[in-house]
Order: sequence, then C-alpha cells, then structure tokens
Amino acid sequence: MNEPIPADKRSTVLMVDDVPENLELLSGMLKNRGYQVRAALSGKLALQAVRGDPPDLILLDINMPEMNGYEVCEKLKADQNLKDIPVIFLSSLNETMDKVKAFGTGGVDYITKPFQLEEVEARVETHLELRRQKRRLQEAYDKLRELEKLRDSLVQMIIHDLRSPLTGTFAYLKLIRDNADNTLSAAHSGYVAEAMKAVMQMIQMACDVLETSQMEEGRMKLKTAECDLGRILEDGISGVKPLAGSREIRLTPPGKPVTVQADREIILRVIQNLLSNALKFTRDGDLILLGIEPAGDRVRVSVKDNGLGIEPEYKQKIFDKFAQKELRAGNQRYSQGLGLTFCKLAVEAHGGSIGVDSEEGKGSTFWFELPLKGPGRE
Repeated sequence: MNEPIPADKRSTVLMVDDVPENLELLSGMLKNRGYQVRAALSGKLALQAVRGDPPDLILLDINMPEMNGYEVCEKLKADQNLKDIPVIFLSSLNETMDKVKAFGTGGVDYITKPFQLEEVEARVETHLELRRQKRRLQEAYDKLRELEKLRDSLVQMIIHDLRSPLTGTFAYLKLIRDNADNTLSAAHSGYVAEAMKAVMQMIQMACDVLETSQMEEGRMKLKTAECDLGRILEDGISGVKPLAGSREIRLTPPGKPVTVQADREIILRVIQNLLSNALKFTRDGDLILLGIEPAGDRVRVSVKDNGLGIEPEYKQKIFDKFAQKELRAGNQRYSQGLGLTFCKLAVEAHGGSIGVDSEEGKGSTFWFELPLKGPGRE
C-alpha cells in the first residue's frame, strides 16, 4: 500500500452509489489514503453536489433508480464547467457493451464489481495525477498566451511608432530625388532611388504586421462600397513604381469596367503586396502581367511573373505566417514577411479565395477571386 497523501496535495473524490455499504467501504479506504471523500446516494443528489462544489474525481455506479450512471455522466459532460472532471464507472455490469457505453458517455475508466481496493486506489490516483498534469499544462498555456499577447502588443506599438519616421524619411528622399536644381549626379540619384525602395518596403512590412494582427483579431472592419477594380489595379501599379526599376508591369484591362463591392483600400493593399512580391523575385528587364478575368458571379485578379517558381510543397505554406520561419530555414524565400498572410486574410474577409499556380523554374501566377456583390452576398 502506498504512503498517505500529504495534506497539501489532498484531492476530493465524490462517490455515487445507491448502496450505503459500498459507499462506506470505499469511503473508509480513500479517507485512510488521505483523500477528502464525499458521497451521494443518487444521481440527482450527485449532480446537486457537483454543481455546488465540484470534486476532483467522481466514482460512479451505473444501476441506480431514477437516474442511472450513464445519464449522470452525460449531464456532467454537457456542462462546460463540469465536463473536465474525470469519471470512473464502478459497476457490476461486466459486458463489453456496458463498458463501451460508459466510455461513450465520457467516462475515463471502468472498474468491475467486486473490486479490489488496491485497484481502485491505483486507478483513482492515476486519473487524479493526469488531471493535475492537465491543469498545470493549461496554466502554462494560459501564461504563454498572456506573454504572447504582451509581446505582440509591444511589437505592434513599436512598429506603429516606426511608421511615422519612415514615412517622413520617404518624403524627404523624394524631395531630394525631385530636386529642381539637378545637383545630384546620376550615381547619387541611383543611391536615392535605392534608399526610397528600401524605405517603401519597410513601410509596407510595418503595415502588413499591424493589419494582419487586426485581421486576425477581427478588429479591422471592412468598409465596402462599389469599386472599379480596374482603377484599383492601376493605382496599385502606381504605388509600387519606385520598386519596379527596369521591370515592366503590364495591365491587361477587361473589355468593360468590372465593379465589385469591396473595401477599396484593403484590396489596393492586397494588389500592392502581390506586385511587390513579384518584383522581389524577378530580374531587371522582366515583365509582370496583371489581369482581370470575370468568373461567373466572381472576378479573378492575377499577377504573373517569370521568376524561379515555387515547389509544390510550399504553395500553401507561403500564405501561413507560422510557415515563414520554416521557409527561411530551408532557404525558400517566396514572400516578404507577412505580406501574403495579410493578402489571404483580407481576401477571405471579403468572402473570396486566394492561391498560386506555379511550376519550379517557370514563374508563378498569384491570383485571388472576389464575389462581385461583396462578402456573403453571392
């Protein structure tokens, strides 16, 4: 027999049985082992006792009048506050189907009467220890989540504060580039242009982090209105021109204007992110094709490049923010930070879908589809 349980580690066990002799026998054994023991002579009394003061474990008989053990266990598991209490069935029923039904209602173990006290003691302690470990794991998880929230808040605060000086830096660089006196040499003009590209990329990355977080937490509300998708694409091209260099972005316009119900600024950011991604992985002098294609009650926008392409196993991972570390560890640089993650969240918030068609060594076509009538109105 094991040593008595220390007082600071004592757990509460509720025994439920309509036979007083069984309760008395088990109660004495468990109390001698240091457990705090309570008893109930019926299922209804057991439920009242549990709701008033939840125990750490329940030993539950099956054959009882008014409400049997299966019914008691089902009601416990249906209650959000009580469902995690482990229930061990203790019954004279020894058919396989009886045990299957017990486990089906949520029981964690099954002991057949007549029982050995040592067996009951061992199983009770095993399941109590499992519950203690589960609680410790949950507490550690909750603490980790709080730390993650604190870290994310700090990162967002820093990035938010960085946007203002970055925007100011970009504006001053633009003034230098556009100087009326033409005092810059060709080389220095090139340096300024490269600096502008770098600053613009940093601004986009900062926006991606903040907006991705807002999308995930549901804090970014869409401001939908009727938009000319072709005009949005034209504005998207204008916005990334400082990054284009000698590469050409060519828009194939639709035969007639395509209008969608969407948040114009969000969709503009999606297009700019996809274009920036294409520019990052194409060479000077390359061509990037931007197109609009009606697709029934939807419309598809595509961005096609002739870069290195994407391996099949990475086609979905590149949209997942948690895959960025894996991609970088494998030297797979298919995206810029959270840009594609933001695109996925933004498009799906509009009720659309996003993906990529690619063959390694033959370029990629990133695409997204939007419902013409807006989110939830197809």
